[in-house]
Amino acid sequence: MNKIRIAVLVSGGGTNLQALIDAQAKGSLQSGEIALVVSNKPGAYALERAKRAGIETLTLTRTDCGSQEGFETALMEALDSRKIGLIVLAGFMSILSASFTGHYENRMINIHPSLIPSFCGKGYYGLRVHEAALAYGVKVTGATVHYVNEVPDGGKILLQKAVSVEPGDTPETLQRRVMEQAEWRILPEAAEMVSAKLLNDKENWI
Repeated sequence: MNKIRIAVLVSGGGTNLQALIDAQAKGSLQSGEIALVVSNKPGAYALERAKRAGIETLTLTRTDCGSQEGFETALMEALDSRKIGLIVLAGFMSILSASFTGHYENRMINIHPSLIPSFCGKGYYGLRVHEAALAYGVKVTGATVHYVNEVPDGGKILLQKAVSVEPGDTPETLQRRVMEQAEWRILPEAAEMVSAKLLNDKENWI
């Protein structure tokens, strides 16, 4: 069976990457295969997860590339030379330019730990999202998978899953619940959904 080659971009521990690896091993991610994991942070534990799964890894930093433009050029070359069909941002802490996101229109997705349009956009990442949710007093939060465009967290929504905020939650406990109950479920589901769409309509990316 032909499969869409997937690159996962990471910056940290790679829990969402692990959810994708596990989904691939179970067969629920079957229209795509993870062909490359790229980190912009040397030593990110996500790279170790990829190596253990036999997936090619690559570390690219803005410093090594001289600029954001140089970084994006090197990243684009790495992706295109490997015939990557779908890019998944899984805890990738770098905002990509309009020229980069436009090159991969409808071929790049991101997981965000809130119910967009709440607590999203520039400055909302990691624990900051959950701190804001608790400070605002919301009773329901969750996670969103969306297409990536030039606006941070501004692309079309693909999937969302709600998670209850419990009395006594801290940003850390809420972050963990959102990961377990939402992120790790909908990111593999969305990766399969978009991979299947790309397989059925290859002119979108060839």
